[in-house]
Amino acid sequence: VAAGLSGPARASVGAVRDFMLGLEMLNGRGELLRYGGQVMKNVAGYDVSRLMAGSWGTLGLLTELSLKVLPVAPAEATLRFACTQQQALQWLNQWGGQPLPLNASCWLHAPDQPEGTLYLRLRGARAAVQAACQRLLGECSGELLDNALVVPDWKLCREQALPWFAERAPEHCLWRLSVPQTAPMLALPQGCTGPFIEWHGAQRWVQAPRGLGAQLQALAASVGGSATLFRAEGAGQIGGSPVFAAAADSALAVLHQRLKQAFDPHAIFNPGRLASAW
Repeated sequence: VAAGLSGPARASVGAVRDFMLGLEMLNGRGELLRYGGQVMKNVAGYDVSRLMAGSWGTLGLLTELSLKVLPVAPAEATLRFACTQQQALQWLNQWGGQPLPLNASCWLHAPDQPEGTLYLRLRGARAAVQAACQRLLGECSGELLDNALVVPDWKLCREQALPWFAERAPEHCLWRLSVPQTAPMLALPQGCTGPFIEWHGAQRWVQAPRGLGAQLQALAASVGGSATLFRAEGAGQIGGSPVFAAAADSALAVLHQRLKQAFDPHAIFNPGRLASAW
């Protein structure tokens, strides 16, 4: 929750913050605070619970959480299509506007393949999933995968542990680009690997040297998104530069600073994580 990380189904069911009902936390003044509640319908003033999602532990120590959960879908299926990145984005945008039980998707291009591969997970009522499979496989050349075999892969995708992530070059950082779902194919700077696309086009992972960070941030901003450093050089390393890298004088950075001052005025919690000054 503190990292604000959502799994492959985020584009369909919402972000982790959308599932937060309430919490208990310890702020920088040593005060134990409670926000929100434990039921769906509650009027608790400003929704601080959702504010904590993605705060990376910089505003306080979370001691208790109340989360909304969803029932398990009756049916699930994963389809695989061989296609280019441009074709995958086009299909995802097209399917996203239709009454299809889309749940998750990812596209990647392996070096030994002429084209990339799009994986599409459908989830919902059994009749709806079966009808969607027949329709999509009839319209596009693809195949239905054995669900028992692909479930572990979706879990690895959620944890950024697929081979594409694990085989990152030691001198490359892992960058997370958050862009509008309808953003076009991005022209990555030379020296980058990727992208690995999730959330029907809204999340794009890129492997690149640290020196290309400014170019990636500018590229993401050009389509209305943002780029953050997720993992530093070296396999498995998470430390390094701040995850949040907005300009010090930007409106977003000013808002972050005010929140930090309100919850942790002495910069006790996770200093330097979101900005070098606090």
